[in-house]
Amino acid sequence: MNVYRTKAELKAFVASTRAGGKTIGFVPTMGYLHEGHASLLRQARSENDIAVLSIFVNPLQFGPNEDLDRYPRDEERDLALARECGIDAVFMPSVQEMYPQQPLTSVIVHQITGRLCGASRPGHFDGVGTVVSKLFHLVMPDRAYFGLKDAQQLAVIQQMVDDLNFAVDIVPCPIVREPDGLALSSRNVYLSALQRQQAVVLSRTLAEAEQWLHRPEITVEQFLKLIVERIQTAKEAELDYAELLRYPSLQPLEPQQKTAELGEKLILALAVKFGATRLIDNRIFESAEG
Repeated sequence: MNVYRTKAELKAFVASTRAGGKTIGFVPTMGYLHEGHASLLRQARSENDIAVLSIFVNPLQFGPNEDLDRYPRDEERDLALARECGIDAVFMPSVQEMYPQQPLTSVIVHQITGRLCGASRPGHFDGVGTVVSKLFHLVMPDRAYFGLKDAQQLAVIQQMVDDLNFAVDIVPCPIVREPDGLALSSRNVYLSALQRQQAVVLSRTLAEAEQWLHRPEITVEQFLKLIVERIQTAKEAELDYAELLRYPSLQPLEPQQKTAELGEKLILALAVKFGATRLIDNRIFESAEG
């Protein structure tokens, strides 16, 4: 496994790979890898000739009061997991290497970034779009793998790829969970024992949501009221948002519309704080009908 710290090294590797006619699968991450990341890496490894991982904690996607400095990092552990998953190359640049000067260009996706985490974290997805665009130009992957846990990010990246004609297929990958249902996240390490115990309220609420969604008499507004009440049974939980939206457009629904009559793809997206730790989770429904 090769580890590259500079853009020049990575570009030379990509040029050599491309010259050999090999396909490249790419998994961009911010490191502190867990089994969720490993599932993406294994899929990239199995579906491509060459698998590339990037590890970069991107400052552009953190707000002024967010956890950039305390974001967990463990380079040795990350590289060990990458080797275990059969990764061919890891790109681990410094901030100075990625942004030698303050960038004057950014990639901004409108509309779908204005809700959910985009509303809670202004500018976040501008940073995501910019860094992923840079990485796509450097790695030139045939396929790039993103987890559905951050379904809004996936929608934003797919929109960017479609609008700007990137020559890459975006591959959505399922959420990986702990045995008790909690979605794997690098931020889970911040939870206290009590917060960790109560954090399963997200996955349990999502599991219960499907039966509520199919009730013939329930409206979107009533459905969301049930969701909020269920989350509030966890004393440590502070709700950021709970929204039922069309997916992947993330367009809102009419509050008085009956959920059982919604014959379209929907997402129930949750963001909940436990102390200073903000967790997200979601469930995508192909249709509320039937």
